[in-house]
Amino acid sequence: MTRRASRQVKVGAVAIGGGAPIAVQTMTKTDTRDVTATAAEIRRLAEAGTDLVRLAVPDHEAAEALAALVHGSPVPLVADIHFDYRLALEALRAGVDKLRINPGNIGGADRVRAVATAAKERGVPIRIGVNAGSLEDRLIDKYGGPTPQAMVESALTQAAVLEGLGFGDIVISLKASDVRRTVEAYRLAAGRCDYPLHLGVTEAGGLLPGTVKSSVGLGLLLAEGIGDTIRVSLTEDSALEVRAGFEILRALGLRSSGPEIISCPTCGRCQVGLPEVVREVEAGLRGLRAPIKVAVMGCAVNGPGEAREADVGVAAGKGGGLLFRGGQVVGRVPEGELAKVLIEEVRRLTRG
Repeated sequence: MTRRASRQVKVGAVAIGGGAPIAVQTMTKTDTRDVTATAAEIRRLAEAGTDLVRLAVPDHEAAEALAALVHGSPVPLVADIHFDYRLALEALRAGVDKLRINPGNIGGADRVRAVATAAKERGVPIRIGVNAGSLEDRLIDKYGGPTPQAMVESALTQAAVLEGLGFGDIVISLKASDVRRTVEAYRLAAGRCDYPLHLGVTEAGGLLPGTVKSSVGLGLLLAEGIGDTIRVSLTEDSALEVRAGFEILRALGLRSSGPEIISCPTCGRCQVGLPEVVREVEAGLRGLRAPIKVAVMGCAVNGPGEAREADVGVAAGKGGGLLFRGGQVVGRVPEGELAKVLIEEVRRLTRG
């Protein structure tokens, strides 16, 4: 697919836009003021593969915690600012790699000017994060509600203010909790500017509905070449957001980091406990970064073909299954050892 052309900004060592790989980001769930807990979560999310981590900065105490968090972080950190522009200034002094501000609540031109000046001095980009739930009153009145057109006008008006101040390292996001409005807003923006676009469906919900809504919304846009960085928003562990993000990109052939596990849904032909085998394989390969295709198949219909196409796989039958490596059968494995042997084989291949 042809990706939309956009300017590029740097968030620490991570490039956003301009043809760079689409970055996956998430947000901490811990209280930012709790440095120990938040630092531990950042490390865990980095191990899960996230490219960026965003932190809520609701008050001065949270802003004070940022310096220690930045110092020990293995990935770039983004400060999420609402209502009080002074928190953005504190976050910049603490050394964050990016700011997120909301034009619906950050305040007037003098406050934006102060933030833009400080960010420019430090070479820190700004994401203009528009949410349908916190749009400016004047735009609600003008459009009769938080429409896609209102969201785009909010973002581009704020971008024009920053550009007028000589600040151009801008990323835009346009998030709503419903897929259609989100998709339409991003499509409109994609045709009206060259800023990198951060994709997300906000307040998407719990694990299953949130993943589905995000996959549909982000998948539609990414398949059209729209989007430079993504976040899957879930009322769940942030590591699951990271995993869902990578799986969306993998499904579209946009990123290939880590193992791709192919497994059948099972039916009446399956004669082994395949769901448990898949869970064990997923757990055993968690954290692996090497791209490798792993098939865990449960019957003779598609099993041998899928296992043969994978780098390594098993095609299970009654009491066990055949182990495939590079398209060839290399052994027979008892049912109780399917997961263990697969994990060992993948680890062996990726070490080599």
